[in-house]
Amino acid sequence: MTDHTTPSMAGKTVLITGGTGGIGKATASGLARLGARVGIVGRDATRAASAAGDIRSLAGNDAVDVFIADVSSQAEVRRLAAAVLDTYPRLDVLVNNVGGYWAHRHVTADGLERTFAVNHLAPFLLTNLLLERLAASAPARVVTVSSGAQAMGRIDFDDLQGSQTYSGQRAYNQSKLANVMFTYELARRLEGTGVTATVLHPGVTRTDFGAEDQAAYFAWMSGIAKPFMKSPAGGAETPIFLASSPDVEGVSGRYFANRKAKDSNKVSYDTDAAARLWQASAELVGLPTTSR
Repeated sequence: MTDHTTPSMAGKTVLITGGTGGIGKATASGLARLGARVGIVGRDATRAASAAGDIRSLAGNDAVDVFIADVSSQAEVRRLAAAVLDTYPRLDVLVNNVGGYWAHRHVTADGLERTFAVNHLAPFLLTNLLLERLAASAPARVVTVSSGAQAMGRIDFDDLQGSQTYSGQRAYNQSKLANVMFTYELARRLEGTGVTATVLHPGVTRTDFGAEDQAAYFAWMSGIAKPFMKSPAGGAETPIFLASSPDVEGVSGRYFANRKAKDSNKVSYDTDAAARLWQASAELVGLPTTSR
């Protein structure tokens, strides 16, 4: 990190979804190295235990906890939130990192399109379920990993689930724009609480992202581009910065890339659309649809 001071995360507790590989694991390692107690969330217990061992040895910090959940399922997100609340009397940072790309339309256990469910509704629900603990631990931070793909996104309120027409790229772009709009609306709702919300593009990074269900062209392009992509550690620089740096203390409702605030898709600044997306999301996950 290139801050004028190296921040200490000693005494801080951080939860990172998608923390068993790629950017999430690198983010966990970086924050553990700064002294944080880190919880990583993954689907597979064996992979998660292995990742936790790697993080402990890389960071020289044994305070790494494992939570198992398939966040495509709302029941599992709720179970995860309950486990986190049972385990952590305080929560200083939530890093919503989990995400995926599916070339073909898949339906979750809740009957929802998987891209929207995993990339947007899971962080939306988890954040809301943990908000009281974050507020009680303030100053606290919610950091959500989006993508440069948000710039090409649009929210199709008439077909959020892609049931009428489906394109993997369009679904992904929409979900990443939703991350940005969620963050901006969350920041508005959190004003005065001491909890900030920021969102970021990590850069194009070498991970197994999208490997479950890639279109042949997408896989081929990923192979061609791989030598030019960031390492996972490079992709983790901005989430680590937003989770830990005193330079962004109190900064909320902003989109970052390469540790700098940037403008996002102009649609993301439409407060009426963001409020509408919040209401639609709340209905889909069974949360109260209260206005801000």
